[in-house]
Amino acid sequence: MPGQRAGAGRDVFIEVVTLGTYAKVTAIDSATGTEVSVTCPANAPRASMDAAALNKLEYVLKKKAGG
Repeated sequence: MPGQRAGAGRDVFIEVVTLGTYAKVTAIDSATGTEVSVTCPANAPRASMDAAALNKLEYVLKKKAGG
């Protein structure tokens, strides 16, 4: 889902792969190439999966920026 909470001129790409009862959700920041993954229950709402991955991506980007 490009463009969600990504910041100035950034797109975020999200991939969801279901593995049995779990889903692996990967978010990639297009500007930096930073990639993070989270696992969620496979039956969780898609919006919750996306939000979890985006929150982790924002955390990692802030940590890399020194904040």
